[in-house]
Amino acid sequence: MFVSLQFKLELKKEDKEKLIKLMRKQSSAIRVAYNMLKELEKEKIKNPHAQIYQRLRQLFPDLPTKYIDSAIYKAKQYPTDKPVVFGGKRLFEKLCKNHLSGKTREKLKKQWRELRQGTLVSIGSKSDRGNRLIRFEDLNGQLHLRITTGNREFIYAKVLREPSNSKDKWITFMAMLLESWRIQSYFPYTVELKLRDGEVYGGVSFELPTPEVKYTKENGVIAIDTNASPIHLAIAEVLKTGELLSYKTISLHHFLELSQNSKDHQEWILAHQIVDLAIEKGKAIAVENLKKLKKGMRGDGKAELRRRLHRWNAKKFLQKLKRVAMLKGVEVIEVNPAYTSIIGMLKYAPQLSIDKDIAGAYVIGRRALGFNEDMPENYEKPLKDKVYLEFALKRYEEREKELRELIEKETNEYKRNALESELNNVQNAKKLLTDILQSLQSEPSGCEGAYGRNPEQGRVAKTTLQGVWQVLKVALLFPILGKVLPRDLSPLKPVLVEGVWDRVRSRLVPFEAGGTVPIRDF
Repeated sequence: MFVSLQFKLELKKEDKEKLIKLMRKQSSAIRVAYNMLKELEKEKIKNPHAQIYQRLRQLFPDLPTKYIDSAIYKAKQYPTDKPVVFGGKRLFEKLCKNHLSGKTREKLKKQWRELRQGTLVSIGSKSDRGNRLIRFEDLNGQLHLRITTGNREFIYAKVLREPSNSKDKWITFMAMLLESWRIQSYFPYTVELKLRDGEVYGGVSFELPTPEVKYTKENGVIAIDTNASPIHLAIAEVLKTGELLSYKTISLHHFLELSQNSKDHQEWILAHQIVDLAIEKGKAIAVENLKKLKKGMRGDGKAELRRRLHRWNAKKFLQKLKRVAMLKGVEVIEVNPAYTSIIGMLKYAPQLSIDKDIAGAYVIGRRALGFNEDMPENYEKPLKDKVYLEFALKRYEEREKELRELIEKETNEYKRNALESELNNVQNAKKLLTDILQSLQSEPSGCEGAYGRNPEQGRVAKTTLQGVWQVLKVALLFPILGKVLPRDLSPLKPVLVEGVWDRVRSRLVPFEAGGTVPIRDF
């Protein structure tokens, strides 16, 4: 299937003048080739190309031969059995009317001249690195079009083009282009430039490949988790049986200082590296479905996070990754990202002694392979322990009091917004814990608890399994570790792996006003 894509060029003034001069020459060559083609067809000449080529070489001696071949190619696209007006029949007819004058006439005349004289075409060739005369190249990390003007002289034009959506074929073209540069195996593409309203626009035509998928999840997956704070990729290699085989992180902090074009180029390189890793391991790729990627909202006190998300768009990177994988025959599995970070943080980070982001990538990989994440039995104990839940509730009440005092004293609007956002989260956590306590108190003595084997008892007990992970996050992280999103999850390992909740519970001592507090060095 052949695809045509449009783009715009940015040129220096002197380079644009050279390009317009070259356009006029080839446009004239196209018109001459078309008129000769009509005459030779009348004479029933079997091979008109050779005669037309020789005539154009005489008329345009300084025009590179490939431009002459391309002029003949372009001329053949026009019908020879109907009259053709180069520059447009309608515009020509308007210009022939005597009542037009002044600026209106000059504007139409300019448009007509641009259509008539503002064309430059170059036919692509695999043996000529894609296209000999008008070629896409990387210049200082930015995509440019190298345009041959003759006598081994070139001008470079910056390509201005952004994908309009995730299905834009421009993403595929860029993936193919970068791969061809990397392995030095090129594909042909035809470029046609047009002058319109004083600006230069281009179109590239190429054949879209449909490679067979060779690397599937039958051998496991390479799972990718994108993270904004700090900005990096977490990569986990997961076996088809669900075990974690290897992992690593890739920092993206240097991306934040790059220009948009340089950033795009580096993202393409990174996408190829990850796909090559999947090919080396013989596995598919698993990523989050980021259609509902959360974004910071103005006034939420998280200005730095919003700036980071603005400077690096995870969704655009994953679009590149998926397109490169498609071209190289690697299956990409998109999974629902809901609760993957929380599950990884609570279940696998302490259990396997790994970073919480690697643990999140691991959950993404397991989900792509069809595994469900049940709650560990040892984690059910705190959710059924009224004494502990009262302690956790007391911790949030104390934090609420602290936040209210801080908000009252804070004069900086943005810092106050951040405190108010935290206060809202604390209040939600309090309400959740209160609901659980009420559910436990309303159960018969023989019931195993809100999250035991009798799930129909109590309103909170009807929470879905994913919702239970959210409850567990609220009940464990801040009350025990003192942070909502701690980096070190190792203190949870005795609870999760060894099931020593009774020992943990015994380390809680009463508050003066009721409830319990943990002693130091939990």
